[in-house]
Amino acid sequence: MSAVSTVDPIIVGKSDDLVTLLPGLANRHGLIAGATGTGKTVTLQTLAEQFSQIGVPVFMADVKGDLAGMCAPGGGNPKVEERAQQLGFSLDYHPNPVIFWDLFGEKGHRIRATVSEMGPLLLSRMLQLNETQEGVLNIAFKFADEEGLLLLDLKDLRAMLAAVAEHADELQKEYGNVSAASVGAIQRALLVLEQQGADQFFGEPALELNDLMRTTTDGRGYVSILAADKLMQTPRLYATFLLWMLSELFENLPEIGDPEKPKMVFFFDEAHLLFTDAPDALLEKIEQVVRLIRSKGVGVYFVTQNPLDVPDKVLAQLGNRVQHALRAFTPRDQKAVQTAADTFRTNPKFKTDEVITQLAVGEALVSTLDPKGTPNVVQRTFVKPPLSKLGPPDEGTRLGTINSSPIGTRYDETIDRESAFEKLQARAAEAAAQAEANPEPERRTAAPRSDSLVTRFFKSTISAVGSGIGRTLVRGLLGGLFKGRR
Repeated sequence: MSAVSTVDPIIVGKSDDLVTLLPGLANRHGLIAGATGTGKTVTLQTLAEQFSQIGVPVFMADVKGDLAGMCAPGGGNPKVEERAQQLGFSLDYHPNPVIFWDLFGEKGHRIRATVSEMGPLLLSRMLQLNETQEGVLNIAFKFADEEGLLLLDLKDLRAMLAAVAEHADELQKEYGNVSAASVGAIQRALLVLEQQGADQFFGEPALELNDLMRTTTDGRGYVSILAADKLMQTPRLYATFLLWMLSELFENLPEIGDPEKPKMVFFFDEAHLLFTDAPDALLEKIEQVVRLIRSKGVGVYFVTQNPLDVPDKVLAQLGNRVQHALRAFTPRDQKAVQTAADTFRTNPKFKTDEVITQLAVGEALVSTLDPKGTPNVVQRTFVKPPLSKLGPPDEGTRLGTINSSPIGTRYDETIDRESAFEKLQARAAEAAAQAEANPEPERRTAAPRSDSLVTRFFKSTISAVGSGIGRTLVRGLLGGLFKGRR
């Protein structure tokens, strides 16, 4: 573990002594928890800017708009300066290298993904489909893959579902019942999603992961901040989008083991949205991604109000813990306090379950990993104040940051290349033209539709699936295409 000592530790705050997080163990993930108003955002900001300082790119969602101030220097806050003086920290205020992102393109660079990259599992979660509807969606993806039809945006998926519905009789012989009701339910769910603005998310140019992992010429990591105040109005879209990003990182990054510092740190704010009402199959996949992405050098830090929001199997993998104050007004609150206390290595100086309810704003119980990977004894800690601005920046500073971004205009314009929608339309038009040019004799007008070009296309697809022939694109752990974007 000699690599741990080659990079300066991250200072979380101060107890009797400095409380630090070792960069070489930051990919062992973490948890930042606490009730509203107890200081989670400040903790997140001070950790993020220090990761940036040592050359680690950071991704975080700005749910309330407060984190955007990381692009501006701090100062002018008497409470911050008083706390820093009490703790003996010097305040060398400075901005951080920031890249702003926004699914809606209003407060930063547009972020897009293709429908194929999202995959049927995550789309089903986003659309709140039942098991039967998810099965139909899987069939639509299967045929699109087999025929090399790109599902890039929502109109591609709509066209594919319409084709599946039209040829349900042929499909059910191979895959079971494909009911018009299920297809209709998916189409309606897509309409709702579209009205929530998701149509702006699906399409091209799709996000290049390298743009989230940039460093400056002087070696600092860029902090990618996703504007999520509007996105949070559709919480399932927010949670599924961040999970998709994690799965993309997992699928595309190489194995590197335990580096001297993370390749990237990913903060997942409002983490309860990821786990609430998630089916067991999805929870299992999430647990796998969190467990395995560590070897890709990515540290994942869940930020939530209540440690009970995170399933036990995921919680067990979070080695670095920062627990702000919890309230104990209800039986569930009391259980959360006890659960949080039980996850810490006991400090004989205080009773952990009592202190959790007594912590001041900006104070936390902190336990990080020692050089051997063992949790340190929990410390009652005053969190180090950040050196960048607390709260949102002025509009001029934000615009200046966006205009000077290293991303440039790469994601500004939507690209609409030929994909499933256009190809299915062309095939239908060709079939209609052939039918008009070569009308059937009257005595054969009742012939089955199986002679149409589109129907033959689906029959050939079924044959290819059955015989194992065809160009099925490999899907990753969460259903996204593995290197299938191009």
